[in-house]
Amino acid sequence: MRIIHVLVIAALVFAAAYVYRIKMDSTSRVERVLRLHAEIREQRDAIAALHSEWAKLDAPLRLQGLADRHLPLRPVNANQYDSLKNLPERPSNLVRPGDPDPIGAMLQTIDAATDASSVTGSLPAPEDRR
Repeated sequence: MRIIHVLVIAALVFAAAYVYRIKMDSTSRVERVLRLHAEIREQRDAIAALHSEWAKLDAPLRLQGLADRHLPLRPVNANQYDSLKNLPERPSNLVRPGDPDPIGAMLQTIDAATDASSVTGSLPAPEDRR
């Protein structure tokens, strides 16, 4: 009978230890969940603060005041435009008469370097059109 009593007491101690471990695990998990809820609440509060700050910074009246203060822009008047006949003459020293056209020379070089068979697009190459 004593062996049975010792086995029952050992089983009760083991069961108590097991229940205590389960209780401690559940308590630590509850604390972790509560900490996570607190962190979520803090993050939501921070997001709400940032939203309110953004709304304050994005207010149209504030932006208009900043634009008026820092940008020297004024509305365009119709009399600010002039006709083409009042433009100054083209400077004569850009390309002298008789000199080759630099842009035309570049285009000729590009045209000479391209292969006629590599022409792309919806139109055929010039020698294929008839």
